[in-house]
Amino acid sequence: MAKIEKQNRKSLSHYYNASQYRIDTWNRLKNAARRLVADDSKSEKNRKAVRELLAYLAPVEVYWAFPGPLAFQHLARHEELEEFNILANKVLRITTALMSGEYRRKHIVLDAVGHSSGDGDAGMEGSASDDLERARKRPYFEVLIVDGLSLSQRETQRASLTSMRRDEDHFTYAPVFVSSIADALIAVSFNYSIQSVIIRFGFDLHSENDLPVLSKYLNQAHYDNLEEIDSSEYGLVLADVISRIRPELDLFLVTDQSVEEIAGKVGSTCRRVFYNSEDFFELHLNILRGVESRYRTPFFTALKEYSTKPTGVFHALPISRGKSIIKSHWIQDMGEFYGINIFLAETSSTSGGLDSLLEPHGPIKEAQDLTARAFGSRQTFFATNGTSTCNKIVVQALVRPDDIVLVDRDCHKSHHYGMVLAGAQVVYLDSYPLSQFSMYGAVPLRLIKQKLLQLRQAGKLDRVKMLLLTNCTFDGIIYNVQRVMEECLAIKPDLVFLWDEAWFGFARFGPTYRQRTAMYSATNLRERYKSQEYHDEYEIYREETAHLDPDDIDAWLDRSLMPDPDRVRIRTYATQSTHKTLTALRQGSMIHIHDQDYKSKVEEAFHEAYMTHTSTSPNYQILASLDVGRRQVELEGFELVQKQVEMAMVLRQSIATNPLLNKYFRVLTVGEMVPEQYRQSGIESYYDPDHGWNDIWDAWESDEFCLDATRITLFIGATGMDGDAFKNQILMDKYGIQINKTSRNSVLFMTNIGTTRSSVAYLIGVLVKIARELDQQLEDMSPAELRIHNKNVKSIVEDLPPLPDFSRFHQAFRADNASDVGEGDSRAAFFLAYDAANWEYLSLTDGSLDDAMNAGRDVVSASFIIPYPPGFPILVPGQVASHEIIEFLKKLDVKEIHGYRPELGLRVFTEQAIEQYMKS
Repeated sequence: MAKIEKQNRKSLSHYYNASQYRIDTWNRLKNAARRLVADDSKSEKNRKAVRELLAYLAPVEVYWAFPGPLAFQHLARHEELEEFNILANKVLRITTALMSGEYRRKHIVLDAVGHSSGDGDAGMEGSASDDLERARKRPYFEVLIVDGLSLSQRETQRASLTSMRRDEDHFTYAPVFVSSIADALIAVSFNYSIQSVIIRFGFDLHSENDLPVLSKYLNQAHYDNLEEIDSSEYGLVLADVISRIRPELDLFLVTDQSVEEIAGKVGSTCRRVFYNSEDFFELHLNILRGVESRYRTPFFTALKEYSTKPTGVFHALPISRGKSIIKSHWIQDMGEFYGINIFLAETSSTSGGLDSLLEPHGPIKEAQDLTARAFGSRQTFFATNGTSTCNKIVVQALVRPDDIVLVDRDCHKSHHYGMVLAGAQVVYLDSYPLSQFSMYGAVPLRLIKQKLLQLRQAGKLDRVKMLLLTNCTFDGIIYNVQRVMEECLAIKPDLVFLWDEAWFGFARFGPTYRQRTAMYSATNLRERYKSQEYHDEYEIYREETAHLDPDDIDAWLDRSLMPDPDRVRIRTYATQSTHKTLTALRQGSMIHIHDQDYKSKVEEAFHEAYMTHTSTSPNYQILASLDVGRRQVELEGFELVQKQVEMAMVLRQSIATNPLLNKYFRVLTVGEMVPEQYRQSGIESYYDPDHGWNDIWDAWESDEFCLDATRITLFIGATGMDGDAFKNQILMDKYGIQINKTSRNSVLFMTNIGTTRSSVAYLIGVLVKIARELDQQLEDMSPAELRIHNKNVKSIVEDLPPLPDFSRFHQAFRADNASDVGEGDSRAAFFLAYDAANWEYLSLTDGSLDDAMNAGRDVVSASFIIPYPPGFPILVPGQVASHEIIEFLKKLDVKEIHGYRPELGLRVFTEQAIEQYMKS
């Protein structure tokens, strides 16, 4: 088709992705067709508007089975024949079906003029059997077919697949045809309904379509790198690229070459290889079988089946099968509220088709194995009491007393308690500060390398066991995981990495996000170090660094490091709060493992740690929800994450382009959240009102840190309210909007896979109301009131205390041979505080704490001091309190601070207790 005219390209740049562009353009076409019908003169202006919108949609619709190419051609034909009412009615029907997803639930008939409505099952030519299939609510998906066939040959292929349908099939699907590698890559990146791909032969490399909002998908697939590929290899190369973009898809290769030879080349990338046009029925069955393998939920299904069995309960759990509720005279409202099924499924049994979480051999084991496949791990374990427990399980399984562990100081409190339980020597790592927003970023790689090199210099590298980091942080800062692992492994080849991905469970299912996850990085690095290409690169690196002094820390810090492929071991763990970002009941979490030494060194210890922290009465509903949540992300995670990011981008755009909101609010940009030295791409923001959306792919590939777009930090300094007051008094109490994280001058909004455009619109509407109320209040203020308001604004925007770094462990809690790195024993301090005679309270308000510190006393914390949010300690047991920490504590604007009692003060060790402990 002809290229989209230049003036349209600017408007296209204001769409973050093609899905948003597609729906909005259909809505614009609907409105334009209505105007055309209402226009008695049928002016050329209105007709031109319809034709232009049809032209904009034409290159987009080839990637979808609904409404389908034939149905779309009919729309253009209606305009040419001046059948404007028919055109408007069909466009309305299509738009409604697209907006609601109705076409995925039932057959849509576009019969305004008695024409067939499109091509294929999604579309529109439906037979009675099609109606029955949708009436039975069989899940619907689309199959991408990449070929060089003519239109008539494609119809033959479509008919052949359709003829294979059977009543016993559990799913129904419609084909989408493309004829080039570029179109195939766009289709799998754009059309989230695609679940299977059939790669035939004779197709081209390039696409005839030229639409910026589509071509951006090619950048993510490194399409330019394919120019030198021989056409005979197109099928294999395409399968490899698609498997990287959407690893959950089932790929089938249909070849006219030696099928046996091709099958030997594809490895595990393709589910099966077929020869030419044979075995259509086998192809059909394999398509359904592939989706079935992801649709299966072993434990959820077992629990449903168990709930229907007649059983007599002569054991624990009176609530089982609802008996204690149904026969009650006082609590039947509980049964009415929850319904009977949840109680029918409530049991303490591990038999009868069920399983034991502590020793799984049946459906729980199978469900965990399927989850490992979905998340790209070697092993996955379910947890029913949150990621706090997952973190302690991993630490206890891997860390022995006196092992040295490098820990992000700002990590969740569960890690700090894990260090206490394990008896680790802790080296705390400071994140870069964002003092102007009263928050921390993440730990720079240079600092991590420096600590490791210092430990090597001190002769302690053999005791270093683990690096523990949070990815992503509460505020959305994301590490370059592969780079961190690679450079650390160059110093310590068997270093264990624990990535706390509590807020990052969804990331596996978006191509941009996936590259910064622990399991993806572990798999990539392991394959990389096996390759001859890497061995050659390493030999060059070894020659370049042969002259460097091992003790010249600065020299090693100033260059990128590469691990020895013959010594490196990939040992990576990730903990995820599945319930936070995916479908699961509260406390449903997972541990994902890719550890080359798991079987030989860790398995038994992990089992013991798991038994230590896991309840013998796990909640089966949580386990079932984890199983179902896995099914969901394998079948629609790509779609849901795409929409989650889209909703976040829409929110960013709406705030950035609204003059009224700009008076009081602004979304903090990448440039404000990630300092320039960590943004090698130079990106400043995801959205610019003048230029639209920036392509973030390069930034996510190269930058040391990037920002999770689904975390929208709203700066509210101009309102004169601090974050806690804005959250509780305005958002929650007045408008029912729930958020969690605040800082002194910001609040954090997060989109998730359940966020809708309506909820985003509601939030925007609320912010507009707040801005108008602030306008009115400012207009009505007296001069004195205005001075007070300006003083409040200055207080939360300018008069902010610098964020304190970790100070140091007191010498009493450091080994005699402790290095300059600063490792300390929080376990000893933690248990020393069990004796109440060893500590006292010093008040922050009566001067006693300040007097002690000013007199030169080392004031040593006897407890964890943990503000909520964000949930990490600013003091740990055994840490010396600095003036900066105390000042920061005084100015905290949160009401919940664990370990601190305002009426009593800070709990600290007495000088006598410290002195006696040092002597002992």
